[in-house]
Amino acid sequence: MKRLAVLGSTGSVGVQTLAVVAANPERFEAVALAAGRNTTLLAEQVERFRPRVVSVMDASAAEDLRARLGDAVEGLTIEVGGQGLRAVAEADADLVVAALVGAVGLEPTLAAIRAGHDVALANKEVMVMAGALVNREVAANNVSLLPVDSEHSAIFQALAGQRAEDVARLILTCSGGPFRTWEAARIAEAGIEDALNHPNWDMGAKITIDSATLMNKGLEVIEARWLFDVPPERVDVVVHPESIIHSLVEYRDTSVMAQLGLPDMRVPIAVALAWPERVALDVPRLDLAAIGRLHFEEPDRKRFPCLDLAYEALNGSEAAPAVLNASNEVAVARFLAGASSFLSIADTNRRVLEAHLGESGGASLRDLADVREADAWARAFASEGVEEVGRS
Repeated sequence: MKRLAVLGSTGSVGVQTLAVVAANPERFEAVALAAGRNTTLLAEQVERFRPRVVSVMDASAAEDLRARLGDAVEGLTIEVGGQGLRAVAEADADLVVAALVGAVGLEPTLAAIRAGHDVALANKEVMVMAGALVNREVAANNVSLLPVDSEHSAIFQALAGQRAEDVARLILTCSGGPFRTWEAARIAEAGIEDALNHPNWDMGAKITIDSATLMNKGLEVIEARWLFDVPPERVDVVVHPESIIHSLVEYRDTSVMAQLGLPDMRVPIAVALAWPERVALDVPRLDLAAIGRLHFEEPDRKRFPCLDLAYEALNGSEAAPAVLNASNEVAVARFLAGASSFLSIADTNRRVLEAHLGESGGASLRDLADVREADAWARAFASEGVEEVGRS
C-alpha cells in the first residue's frame, strides 16, 4: 500500500489523482490532503478517503470545514496556511503529489523533498522558478522526482532504460490551444470564455489560459530543461492538434521514441503513482485506425510570443524564469478578472522580462530567498504594467 499526500486535492489534477486512488484502493491510500477554500469538495474527500491531516487556506475555511464534517472531524488534524501546506508535505507518506498551481507550490514541494519523500510533480512552476535549487535538494535527499504533466511524463517514459548521453533532443508536443486557427485580429478580441475553451484537455482556468497563450508550453520547456538536464537549444516544440502523441525523444542515431494515448490526465498521474509498475485504468483505449491521421506543424511564434519569452528567460539569467512565471501569474489573474485584454498577457510578460534582464543582467539564485526576491519584484512590476496595458 502506497501512502499519498496530495497538495492541491480540490484542483483538477488533485481530483483526478484521487479518482485513481479510488479505483485502486488496494494499492493507494490518501493520508494527507491540502486544499484552498473549496471546503465543500474537501469535506467530501475527507469523508471518502479518511486522511489523517488536511490543510486549508485560512482559519475561516478551517472553521467551515469543521462545521461541514461534524463528527467526522474526530481524529483529523486540520492545519491552515503555509504551515498547513508544509504539514501535508511532511506527513507520513511514501509519495507527495505536488498538484498546486503557481508559485505557492514551491515551498511545500521543497519541504516534501527535504522530508525525504518522493514527489509526483504536476506543479510545473516549481521547476520553472527554481529548477537548479530543486535538483540540488533532490540529490541531497536521495529522492525521486516523477513528472505528472502529460508531456514530461511522455519524455520520462521514452527515456526509461536509455543512456542520457544518447539523447539528441526532446520534442514537446502542443495542441495549439483554442486559438491555433484564429487570425491575429480575432485573437486580439478574444474573451475569457473563448480562452477557456480548450479543444482537448480538461484543466484548471490558469493552465487553460496558459495553453491559449502558449505560455504553458514555454513553462514546460523550462521545466524539461531542469527535469531532464538538457540545454534549451535541445528542447523543441511542435504543434500536434490531436494531442495523441504527448511528446517524443530523439536519439543520436536519429531514432525517435514517442508515448501515445488519448488525452486523459489520469494516465500520466497513474504512471507517476505506480512507477515503475503500471495499474489498469478504466479509460478509453487508443484506436489509431479510427483516428486515421495525425497532424503536425510549427508553432506560430508571432501570434503566440510567450513561447519565445520562455527561451529568452532560460538564456537570460538564473532568476529570469522565476520573474517570467510571476509576471505571467499576475497577467493571467487580471485577464481572468476581466481587467485586461488577452494580448496584455504577452505584452506584460515581455516588458517585465525585458526590464529584469536590462536591470540585473546575470542575476543568480543562490537560495530560496533569492527566488522569493525575484518573484516579489516581478509581481510588483507586472501589476503596474498590466494596468497600463489594460487601459491602452
